[in-house]
Formats: sequence, C-alpha cells, structure tokens
Amino acid sequence: MRPFEYLAPSSVEAAVAALAEHGPGARALAGGTDLLVDLKHDSVSAGLLVDLTRIAECKVIEETPDGLRFGSLVTHTQIMESDLVRRHAPAMIDAARTIGAVQTRNLGTLGGNLVTCVPSLDSGPVLLALDAEVTIAGTGGRRRMPLGEFFVGPRKTALQAGEVLVDIVLPRDSLGKPCSFRKFGLRKGQALALVNAAAATRLDGGKIAGVRIALGAVAPTVIRATRAEAALDGRSPDPTLIAEAADIAATEAKPIDDFRASADYRLELIRTLTRRVLNEAIETATS
Repeated sequence: MRPFEYLAPSSVEAAVAALAEHGPGARALAGGTDLLVDLKHDSVSAGLLVDLTRIAECKVIEETPDGLRFGSLVTHTQIMESDLVRRHAPAMIDAARTIGAVQTRNLGTLGGNLVTCVPSLDSGPVLLALDAEVTIAGTGGRRRMPLGEFFVGPRKTALQAGEVLVDIVLPRDSLGKPCSFRKFGLRKGQALALVNAAAATRLDGGKIAGVRIALGAVAPTVIRATRAEAALDGRSPDPTLIAEAADIAATEAKPIDDFRASADYRLELIRTLTRRVLNEAIETATS
C-alpha cells in the first residue's frame, strides 16, 4: 500500500471541501470493504483518504416527512436490526442478509455499496423497486435525484469530482408497499449474484397498481423492467399474466456470458426470479 494523508471530517461540508481542495488524488472512505482492498493491491492510489465515518448525519436511519431516510454510512447490519426498516421496507432486510459475510455487513455501508455500482449489487433492486431517491453534496450545495439516474454504468455513478453521497430516501408513498427480493448465486455465503430481482406492487380493487420490477447482474447497471411493468399495471393477477411479464422482463435485460454462467442461463433465472418476486409481492398485498 502506498503512503497517503488521512483526514476525518465531522461534517459533509468539510468532507466536500477536502475532496475539492485535493482533487483527483483524494478518495472518500466509508466502510472500506472495497476501497482498502484496492489500495492494498495498488489498483488505485490516494494522496488523501477522507474518512467519512465521523459524519453523524450520514449514520442514522430515521423516519422524516419525506419518508424513510438512510444515511449513506448506515451499515447492512444496522439495516437488518432496524425496527423502522422491518416496519416500512422489510425487503431491504432480506437483501442486506445476502451481502457478503457478517464482517462485511458490519463494516460495509449502504452508500458504499451504491457508489461502488457493480451490476450485481444486492441493495440496488429493492431500492429501485421502492422508488428510492439519493441526495448528493458538492461545492455547489446539495441535489436530489432518483436512484435510477444515479447509476450510470459499471462502477460509474452520477457523482462528480468532489461530491459525496449523503443519504438514500424511500418516499413516503413507498413505505409499507409490498415488496419481495430474491437472489441467486453459486453458493449460499458471500456469493455474487448471477441474477437478483425485486418487485413491489399494490392492489387496487384487485388490480395490480404501481408495480415496479428491478433486476441486477443482468445489464451494465441495476435496471427497471419497465415494459414488464406496463404489461401488468391495471390488470388482475393470474399465473399466465405473471409468466408473460417475466418473459418480457427477460427481453429487457442484457446478460453476458462469463465464467460463472452463460447468458442463456441468466435469462432463465430472470424469468424464474421475476415470477417469484411478483407472486410474493402480490401475495403480501392480498394478505
């Protein structure tokens, strides 16, 4: 590991100022489960490491007038243990349980997971299915955007130089919305997803309403299957309709062949997991 300077600011504004002052040589540190590995292997370098973990506003889960707010430094273990999350968005707990080993969940943060922006990230599908928004801070102030716009490409987000992710908010309309998450990997522990999927929906007079389907590890970023959603919205759920929507979702993905699975195998997983999460979300909505 190459030598670097270290700074641990106590506010978002101080962190932004430090990142802006030192330019490309400064790196932000959250849980460190990805960045420190990269630094040890010299795949990245840092003249200055800006440790964000002392920023109090980024370390809490709280209900606000806007919805359920997750500070970017909230760990996956915090999510799993939160009564607020269990009440308002239990599918986030299901997703958090699948992330790495217990040590990773204790250190790794929700914001770090999103900023890393790998296609297979496990926190993304549930957040996307629940219409999450993110707040970004930079030298020009703060801005908020839908999570789907935050994902730009593999390991690339909408963060500009000197910006940090402050929080993730589930809008009030999404709180309590029936949602299901499924992940398929090659082993139970510490597995990267071959495919992961989430679906959220309500029922209005027995009709599917406001359905969202999100898929991971099937495209350059986590995606919404919007054509499949459109095929479901306003219709009565039945097995044939769910199967048709799952087939449509597979056409919206762009899986690849790699050493872990073929594209054809992933397409079949997309169909299977999409059917499962839709059926589970609908079952919850009817109970």
